[in-house]
Amino acid sequence: MSSAVHLVRHCPQPGVHNVLCGRVCDEPLAEEGRQVASRLAEALATDVSPLRIETSPRRRATDTAAIIGQAVAAPIEVVDALDEIDFGDWAGRSFAELEQDVRWRFWNAARDRACSPGGETMHDAIKRAAAHVARVADETDGPVICVTHADIIRGLVAHYLGLRLDRILHFDIDPGSVSTLIVDGNCGRIAALNRRYS
Repeated sequence: MSSAVHLVRHCPQPGVHNVLCGRVCDEPLAEEGRQVASRLAEALATDVSPLRIETSPRRRATDTAAIIGQAVAAPIEVVDALDEIDFGDWAGRSFAELEQDVRWRFWNAARDRACSPGGETMHDAIKRAAAHVARVADETDGPVICVTHADIIRGLVAHYLGLRLDRILHFDIDPGSVSTLIVDGNCGRIAALNRRYS
């Protein structure tokens, strides 16, 4: 039995383009983010009838999920497996500062081998997320929305396409976008990538 899993990247949050938010920056969505989430929610209410919504515990994700949940009238569950990558010592630092760190440059060139200092590897992050998505697809007879983070979505897409994790920065996952997987156990295909409604 195959199921549709709609991977939604949380909507825009202040500072997200300047700072590696990770798990330490947990501000609510600003007005711009809420407007994007409202347009996204309206579109999903027309296109998708999810059985439930699952979300990363980060505030930028739970706020996005709450706005979608109101529009589609689906229950929301916070799921740790959808959490942001644990970036360890890098979390909360500016990208300008990180660019001076040779370990950061290696991380972005070699996600298959690199590890964040004091955090997790990309493989570990995607292993937990992919195991959860497979379980959701197996247990759910209908579509599910999962609100999560850019690199988690990129890694899941790479997982189902059989791409090395080194390749994940070769495609975009924009804030407020939807990427859809059709999953059957550990197998799956990409039905949509980085679909935007605003």
